[in-house]
Amino acid sequence: MALHYLIGDATEPVKRPALLPHVCNDKNGWGRGYVLALRAKFPQSEIQYHEWFRTGHPRLGEVQFVQVKPDICIANMIGQHDIRWINGVPPIRYPALEQCLAAVYKKAADEKITVHMPRIGAELSGGEWSKIEEIIKKTMTVDSYVYTLAKQRDKWLTVYE
Repeated sequence: MALHYLIGDATEPVKRPALLPHVCNDKNGWGRGYVLALRAKFPQSEIQYHEWFRTGHPRLGEVQFVQVKPDICIANMIGQHDIRWINGVPPIRYPALEQCLAAVYKKAADEKITVHMPRIGAELSGGEWSKIEEIIKKTMTVDSYVYTLAKQRDKWLTVYE
């Protein structure tokens, strides 16, 4: 098993079946970042996320799996508290993210599928990619692919050097 870095779109996984995790907040907010691409390509992922809040109260560390195609499943991971920085603290919650990724990788191993994601938690959630990458490697049970959009390549250039 390995962690692969690619230039491309995480909504177009290079291997299938695929599990696509992403970080969600605990406030039922969906409207910036990677979720816009998910909404455009797999609207059911957003519909089910909001339904999750209507029928219960998702908590940090919980994951909702939404089968959007026969060979693609979205993992809505509650790994972010609120939607903005509060008193200098970013929304990302590393322990919750680790709990979520453990569940994602258990499902991936059980179903023998690969995991594909953008740099979850490293943009709007305010997380440090080095810490997130460490959590991914700690919980990883199957080959995983991290995608960077071509237009963001320069921002993450050191990964490719």
